[in-house]
Amino acid sequence: MTSLSPADAEQLRLAFQRCRDMDGTLNDQLRAYADASRKVFPAYGEAVDRLVARLNGNGGGETAPRPGDAMPPFMLPDESGRLVALNALLESGPVAVMFFRGHWCPYCRLNVRAVVQALARIKAIGAQVVAIVPETQEYTRQLKSDAGAPFPILTDLDNGYALSLNLAIWLGAEIQHLLSYQDMAKFHGNDGWVLPIPAVFVVGRDGLVKARFVDPDFRKRMEIDDLLAALEDARRGKLSFA
Repeated sequence: MTSLSPADAEQLRLAFQRCRDMDGTLNDQLRAYADASRKVFPAYGEAVDRLVARLNGNGGGETAPRPGDAMPPFMLPDESGRLVALNALLESGPVAVMFFRGHWCPYCRLNVRAVVQALARIKAIGAQVVAIVPETQEYTRQLKSDAGAPFPILTDLDNGYALSLNLAIWLGAEIQHLLSYQDMAKFHGNDGWVLPIPAVFVVGRDGLVKARFVDPDFRKRMEIDDLLAALEDARRGKLSFA
């Protein structure tokens, strides 16, 4: 199979709903969706395996900021066009800076939903979350609305900020072909087929990275309990883990 049929797309939609509503951790849900997706659309699962192997072989994401490094500042527009600066966010406490592939990505939607469900605990720590995607504001608004996310979702047009962190990757012709049912050029405002490696940087009020999660395999994400622990450590001024 080289493309996704409407019937298969419906199977994936139903699989997403089942995984979204299942008990278990975020990564339990992600693994369940990855397994379901591989059964429905095996060509894509195999192509992703090859992409991940290529990225790991090239050290994908390894040179992104590590605990103890200064987090490069940003000023990016949110879903309403308001500019949001990292320095301003840090004035009130630690911040989890989270990179997502886009509103169309089921793994990202599961991830955002899990963060939304944990927001009361995040706020109790005195921390906040900001999401960054390479999509135009039309689609950041859609992601925000679908997830019920009260935190800002920022547009990193042309992946400029992700590139500065060595997180931006080109998907390659095979993945482009398999994802041709998604209108990426419309989502991104360009036809570059570049996405960020999903990542989390927990940044302390001093502007230093306290913990990070970077994995070229977008099917794996920082567990919510690990995020909460890292934010708590950041509040106390501790370095956490790489």
